[in-house]
Amino acid sequence: MKTYLDCYPCFLRQALSAARRAQATVEQQRQILLDTMDLLQALSPQATPPVMAERIHRMVRARTNTPDPYRQSKQDATAQALGLLPELRDRVRTASDPLETAVRIAIAGNIIDDGAAEQYDLQATLARVLEQPFAIDGLPQLRQALSTVDAVLYLADNAGETVFDRVLIETIDRPVTYAVKAGPIINDATLEDALAAGLDAVSTLIDTGSDAPGTLLDRCSPAFRAHFAQAPLIIAKGQANYETLSDIRAPVFFLLQAKCRIIADDLGVPVAGVVLKAPADMRRWNSDLGVEKQP
Repeated sequence: MKTYLDCYPCFLRQALSAARRAQATVEQQRQILLDTMDLLQALSPQATPPVMAERIHRMVRARTNTPDPYRQSKQDATAQALGLLPELRDRVRTASDPLETAVRIAIAGNIIDDGAAEQYDLQATLARVLEQPFAIDGLPQLRQALSTVDAVLYLADNAGETVFDRVLIETIDRPVTYAVKAGPIINDATLEDALAAGLDAVSTLIDTGSDAPGTLLDRCSPAFRAHFAQAPLIIAKGQANYETLSDIRAPVFFLLQAKCRIIADDLGVPVAGVVLKAPADMRRWNSDLGVEKQP
């Protein structure tokens, strides 16, 4: 997905928020905003939003000498989500359709997103997403795909959301490889965050080799790209994964809430739409990564 002009104010907001989380001085904050505007002037119109976000947050970390400005936020979100874990599991256990309930729970967790908003209400979001009709309903295709594959690659999004992912992974009943970021970026999950959420108990943990939001394949390690190319089914969580992978031909199911108008318009759904978007054609795909998929 390309970057729209409406994304520019959001980049400036993110830059200021990250600088303040890193306890930058007022003058540092001012200079970070000015330099963000310079980066915007140089940004290719065809670049995806995570390309710009990667540049902004690397700059903030370097200028403030703060390796992970969002670390406390991630720890707090994970602790809050773990407190809900018994309730989430019980909802799946008692559901008439455990897979749909687990999918909805995973999508509800996507509200934890410091890049999109500073505040959120987990309980209210969970109640809404469990009842709200899908704006895009790829559940039948996901159900069918899960019945035919022997493994799943799951692309993580944010810390805390990881706990909601755990509930879906526990329900899938297939070996899952869970891919996190190789380094801190906004509140995206790293290996530390995945371990804190207990994902090592239900999946094999790897990292993408990149600290960019979403999954910018040209930034990812050869090892991760091989995983991606060979995966028979990929679950990609969140807006940034949609932004970076929506034009890639691969067996990717996108699970997200459309938290901003730009994403919503690109998907053709209302803001706050609950999305499970299936690949256009699961029978034919080519990851275009230079790694051949085995028959």
